[in-house]
Amino acid sequence: MTKYNANNERIKRQYFTFLKEAKRQNESSVDAVAKAISRFEAYNKHRDFKAFHFQQAVGFKQHLGRQTNQQTGKPISKATLHSTLGQLKTFFQWLAMQPGYKSRINYSDSEYFNLSEKDVRIATAKRPTAEPTVEQIKHVIRAMPYQTDIERRNRALIAFTLATGARDSAIASMKLQHIDLVGNSVFQDAREVKTKFSKTFTTYFFPVGDEILEIFLDWVRYLKDELLWGNDDPLFPKTHVTVSENRGFVASGLARAHWSNATPIRTIFRESFESAGLPYFNPHSFRKTLVNFGQQLCQTPEQFKAWSQNLGHEDVLTTLYSYGEVQQSRQGEIIQALKNPQKINSQGADVIAHAVIQALKIHQMDFSI
Repeated sequence: MTKYNANNERIKRQYFTFLKEAKRQNESSVDAVAKAISRFEAYNKHRDFKAFHFQQAVGFKQHLGRQTNQQTGKPISKATLHSTLGQLKTFFQWLAMQPGYKSRINYSDSEYFNLSEKDVRIATAKRPTAEPTVEQIKHVIRAMPYQTDIERRNRALIAFTLATGARDSAIASMKLQHIDLVGNSVFQDAREVKTKFSKTFTTYFFPVGDEILEIFLDWVRYLKDELLWGNDDPLFPKTHVTVSENRGFVASGLARAHWSNATPIRTIFRESFESAGLPYFNPHSFRKTLVNFGQQLCQTPEQFKAWSQNLGHEDVLTTLYSYGEVQQSRQGEIIQALKNPQKINSQGADVIAHAVIQALKIHQMDFSI
């Protein structure tokens, strides 16, 4: 059985270049598109894309709906179906406009990759996700050992994530020079730090407790004063691995190099939470923890705006829409408290309302440009 089609490989390479260079998509996004197209090719037995017909889209959609998740054994989620089919739809729409394909592919045939409206609503519905409380994270940090260099690094890593809300990919690429001990901040410089959308911004340490900040600052001082590392060295170096007498691989301290990706960071989080007797929460969940903490702490729109900017959000509505939903338990408390409403500070309410209206106006202007 043919494992590839030469014509398909050439046009796919063009499409991936288009996504990366023209649409400015990152490698992970392009990889997801490549996976979706490969799934379709495997189903279609690697027929030439020029032979595409709407019946192939219908058949693949039905085929994909019968597949199961390899890890869970459960049917593929509607969200996965929606994203995979959407990527294929966009690809064939692009293909229908390319020389040599225009006369062979009907642009409208790509519409047959659409899911039903019901399935789209299920796939795109926003569902509550769990996040740890500040106290749970502190419990994990207090339970972590810190005798060896690796243990000290791991503890400082989780403390730093709580104090900054930095994304794991950014943390993996940070250097010592990005930390300002005097200003209590970290400069997330997109030229060197892998930030989302390559944004450059400064994050000041969130007020999550002096003990948390001290754990991290102690780690930085240890790297600089005792190990004599310089500004270009990694903030959280990867583990140095050697071969033991039994010819097995063992950890033997720190390597003076960055992690190549964020996978080891997530592994540290998983092991630390499980060792503390808590369910695993990934590094990204800490951002939602900090948003919920900020909603309790901030008293004015200006304060919450600063809190939002500290997370790297240019617009406070991004913080509210993506991370700021009220927890279900807290939602119930608020509704019950409304049975006996207290006098509202109208001046404060007016200020908040005005800030939201101004933000919405800016959003509308952005969409109209």
